[in-house]
Amino acid sequence: MKYMNANNVLPEKLIMEIQKYVQGAALYIPKPETEYRKWGTSSGGRRMLDRRNAAIRESFDSGMSIQQLSEEYFLSTETIKKIVYSHKK
Repeated sequence: MKYMNANNVLPEKLIMEIQKYVQGAALYIPKPETEYRKWGTSSGGRRMLDRRNAAIRESFDSGMSIQQLSEEYFLSTETIKKIVYSHKK
């Protein structure tokens, strides 16, 4: 989150109104809910993990063991279990 000086971005009247409630403190102004995005949608991280998890499930369904998958993907056996036993897409 980038810090911005209100004097540089808000009209003076609005600053005076806000100062009735808060002075000399950092104030977080959230985005409207319509602007929220799920984790990883902008960076592509979510898509990458979804593809990795699909590959893990496919390998498991083809007979690869939990231990083998753990070693191949450098994940704990517990994480592999969560992936292969979770809902399948």
